[in-house]
Amino acid sequence: MSVFMQQLPALIGVVIGALGSYLASTRGDQARFRREQAARWDEKRLTAYADYARSLKKSVTLAYRIAAHLGNDPHPYPLSPEEAAPHLADATEARDPAGEALLMLGTPDVVEKAREWVVVVMEMEGFLRDQTHGPQAWSTMLKRQRAARERYYAAVRRDLALPPGHSGEWRLAPLRTS
Repeated sequence: MSVFMQQLPALIGVVIGALGSYLASTRGDQARFRREQAARWDEKRLTAYADYARSLKKSVTLAYRIAAHLGNDPHPYPLSPEEAAPHLADATEARDPAGEALLMLGTPDVVEKAREWVVVVMEMEGFLRDQTHGPQAWSTMLKRQRAARERYYAAVRRDLALPPGHSGEWRLAPLRTS
Protein backbone atom coordinates (compact mmCIF):
# COMPACT_ATOMS: atom_id res chain seq x y z
CA MET A 1 0.00 0.00 0.00
CA SER A 2 1.35 3.40 -0.93
CA VAL A 3 1.98 6.21 1.53
CA PHE A 4 -0.77 8.26 -0.12
CA MET A 5 -3.33 5.52 0.50
CA GLN A 6 -2.23 5.29 4.10
CA GLN A 7 -2.67 9.03 4.58
CA LEU A 8 -5.99 9.21 2.65
CA PRO A 9 -8.28 8.57 5.67
CA ALA A 10 -6.53 11.33 7.63
CA LEU A 11 -6.74 13.68 4.64
CA ILE A 12 -10.46 12.94 4.24
CA GLY A 13 -10.96 13.57 7.96
CA VAL A 14 -9.21 16.96 7.70
CA VAL A 15 -11.33 17.93 4.67
CA ILE A 16 -14.55 16.85 6.39
CA GLY A 17 -13.54 18.68 9.59
CA ALA A 18 -12.68 21.85 7.68
CA LEU A 19 -15.96 21.68 5.74
CA GLY A 20 -17.93 21.09 8.94
CA SER A 21 -16.15 23.96 10.67
CA TYR A 22 -16.86 26.24 7.70
CA LEU A 23 -20.56 25.29 7.64
CA ALA A 24 -20.94 25.73 11.40
CA SER A 25 -19.19 29.10 11.27
CA THR A 26 -21.30 30.25 8.32
CA ARG A 27 -24.55 29.20 10.00
CA GLY A 28 -23.50 30.91 13.22
CA ASP A 29 -22.69 34.11 11.31
CA GLN A 30 -26.04 33.98 9.52
CA ALA A 31 -27.91 33.45 12.77
CA ARG A 32 -26.01 36.31 14.44
CA PHE A 33 -26.73 38.56 11.42
CA ARG A 34 -30.46 37.74 11.61
CA ARG A 35 -30.52 38.44 15.38
CA GLU A 36 -28.68 41.74 14.94
CA GLN A 37 -30.94 42.73 12.05
CA ALA A 38 -34.04 41.89 14.09
CA ALA A 39 -32.68 43.93 17.01
CA ARG A 40 -32.04 46.89 14.69
CA TRP A 41 -35.60 46.71 13.33
CA ASP A 42 -37.00 46.39 16.85
CA GLU A 43 -35.07 49.54 17.78
CA LYS A 44 -36.39 51.39 14.73
CA ARG A 45 -39.95 50.26 15.44
CA LEU A 46 -39.66 51.32 19.08
CA THR A 47 -38.44 54.74 17.96
CA ALA A 48 -41.31 55.07 15.47
CA TYR A 49 -43.86 53.94 18.07
CA ALA A 50 -42.50 56.34 20.70
CA ASP A 51 -42.33 59.27 18.27
CA TYR A 52 -45.93 58.71 17.25
CA ALA A 53 -47.09 58.46 20.87
CA ARG A 54 -45.14 61.61 21.77
CA SER A 55 -46.68 63.57 18.89
CA LEU A 56 -50.18 62.43 19.80
CA LYS A 57 -49.62 63.11 23.50
CA LYS A 58 -48.63 66.68 22.65
CA SER A 59 -52.05 67.15 21.04
CA VAL A 60 -53.75 65.57 24.05
CA THR A 61 -51.94 67.86 26.49
CA LEU A 62 -52.94 70.91 24.50
CA ALA A 63 -56.51 69.62 24.43
CA TYR A 64 -56.51 69.36 28.24
CA ARG A 65 -55.38 72.95 28.52
CA ILE A 66 -57.99 74.24 26.06
CA ALA A 67 -60.67 72.20 27.80
CA ALA A 68 -59.64 73.83 31.08
CA HIS A 69 -60.11 77.24 29.50
CA LEU A 70 -63.62 76.21 28.41
CA GLY A 71 -64.44 74.89 31.89
CA ASN A 72 -64.38 71.20 30.94
CA ASP A 73 -61.14 70.07 32.59
CA PRO A 74 -59.34 70.82 35.88
CA HIS A 75 -55.93 71.27 34.19
CA PRO A 76 -54.01 73.89 36.18
CA TYR A 77 -52.73 75.77 33.11
CA PRO A 78 -55.67 76.73 30.89
CA LEU A 79 -54.98 77.95 27.39
CA SER A 80 -57.42 79.81 25.17
CA PRO A 81 -58.20 78.33 21.76
CA GLU A 82 -56.62 81.39 20.13
CA GLU A 83 -53.38 81.02 22.08
CA ALA A 84 -53.35 77.27 21.45
CA ALA A 85 -53.98 77.45 17.70
CA PRO A 86 -50.32 77.67 16.57
CA HIS A 87 -49.31 74.95 19.04
CA LEU A 88 -52.12 72.69 17.83
CA ALA A 89 -51.06 73.29 14.24
CA ASP A 90 -47.48 72.31 15.11
CA ALA A 91 -48.64 69.22 16.98
CA THR A 92 -50.90 68.14 14.12
CA GLU A 93 -48.12 68.73 11.61
CA ALA A 94 -45.69 66.65 13.70
CA ARG A 95 -48.15 63.73 13.66
CA ASP A 96 -47.85 63.31 9.89
CA PRO A 97 -44.19 62.23 9.62
CA ALA A 98 -44.50 60.21 12.82
CA GLY A 99 -47.57 58.51 11.36
CA GLU A 100 -45.77 57.73 8.11
CA ALA A 101 -42.90 56.09 9.99
CA LEU A 102 -45.47 54.13 11.97
CA LEU A 103 -47.14 52.94 8.76
CA MET A 104 -43.80 51.83 7.29
CA LEU A 105 -42.44 50.03 10.34
CA GLY A 106 -45.46 49.12 12.46
CA THR A 107 -47.26 45.83 12.54
CA PRO A 108 -50.89 45.86 11.37
CA ASP A 109 -52.13 45.49 14.97
CA VAL A 110 -50.08 48.45 16.23
CA VAL A 111 -51.12 50.60 13.26
CA GLU A 112 -54.79 49.77 13.89
CA LYS A 113 -54.51 50.67 17.57
CA ALA A 114 -52.73 53.92 16.62
CA ARG A 115 -55.59 54.73 14.25
CA GLU A 116 -58.13 54.13 17.01
CA TRP A 117 -56.21 56.42 19.35
CA VAL A 118 -55.83 59.26 16.84
CA VAL A 119 -59.53 59.10 15.92
CA VAL A 120 -60.47 59.74 19.56
CA VAL A 121 -57.93 62.59 19.76
CA MET A 122 -59.38 64.13 16.60
CA GLU A 123 -62.86 63.90 18.12
CA MET A 124 -61.54 65.71 21.20
CA GLU A 125 -60.05 68.41 19.00
CA GLY A 126 -63.37 68.82 17.18
CA PHE A 127 -65.22 69.07 20.49
CA LEU A 128 -62.88 71.88 21.51
CA ARG A 129 -62.99 73.64 18.13
CA ASP A 130 -66.75 73.91 18.60
CA GLN A 131 -65.97 75.46 22.01
CA THR A 132 -68.40 73.09 23.66
CA HIS A 133 -68.98 73.39 27.38
CA GLY A 134 -69.74 69.88 28.59
CA PRO A 135 -67.61 68.55 31.42
CA GLN A 136 -69.41 65.19 31.46
CA ALA A 137 -68.99 64.68 27.70
CA TRP A 138 -65.35 65.75 28.03
CA SER A 139 -64.80 63.26 30.85
CA THR A 140 -66.23 60.49 28.67
CA MET A 141 -63.89 61.45 25.83
CA LEU A 142 -60.92 61.41 28.19
CA LYS A 143 -61.80 57.88 29.28
CA ARG A 144 -62.04 56.76 25.65
CA GLN A 145 -58.71 58.46 24.86
CA ARG A 146 -56.98 56.81 27.81
CA ALA A 147 -58.37 53.40 26.88
CA ALA A 148 -57.27 53.85 23.25
CA ARG A 149 -53.80 54.91 24.41
CA GLU A 150 -53.58 51.90 26.71
CA ARG A 151 -54.56 49.56 23.82
CA TYR A 152 -51.90 51.19 21.61
CA TYR A 153 -49.18 50.68 24.24
CA ALA A 154 -50.31 47.08 24.82
CA ALA A 155 -50.04 46.38 21.07
CA VAL A 156 -46.57 47.95 21.01
CA ARG A 157 -45.47 45.81 23.94
CA ARG A 158 -46.80 42.66 22.27
CA ASP A 159 -45.02 43.51 19.02
CA LEU A 160 -41.69 44.15 20.76
CA ALA A 161 -42.13 41.20 23.16
CA LEU A 162 -42.02 43.48 26.19
CA PRO A 163 -43.67 42.65 29.49
CA PRO A 164 -47.00 44.26 30.34
CA GLY A 165 -46.68 47.83 31.49
CA HIS A 166 -48.47 50.45 33.52
CA SER A 167 -51.83 51.77 32.37
CA GLY A 168 -50.56 55.33 32.53
CA GLU A 169 -53.42 56.46 34.71
CA TRP A 170 -51.98 58.41 37.62
CA ARG A 171 -54.12 58.58 40.70
CA LEU A 172 -53.39 61.82 42.48
CA ALA A 173 -54.13 62.54 46.10
CA PRO A 174 -56.96 65.02 46.52
CA LEU A 175 -55.92 68.59 47.07
CA ARG A 176 -56.02 69.72 50.67
CA THR A 177 -57.96 72.84 51.44
CA SER A 178 -56.69 74.04 54.78
